[in-house]
Amino acid sequence: MRYDREYSSIKSVRQTLCKDILNKKLTGVCAGIAKHYDYPRLVVRIAVIAALIMLPVVTGVAYVVASILLPNSKYY
Repeated sequence: MRYDREYSSIKSVRQTLCKDILNKKLTGVCAGIAKHYDYPRLVVRIAVIAALIMLPVVTGVAYVVASILLPNSKYY
């Protein structure tokens, strides 16, 4: 017999990709991606910096577009 209890009502809220305004460095895009996919923020930021070194134009445009289109997080 298994008992599953939910202690938080936040889990019932649908998780969407959004900017994390509490843990942001520039605009919160990397922190929001890390929170959405449950990765450490540092790993995502290092991956973005590596992508920026290898493909600077594509990564720069993608970051600017994501910072414009992604909404701010409603839940802190």
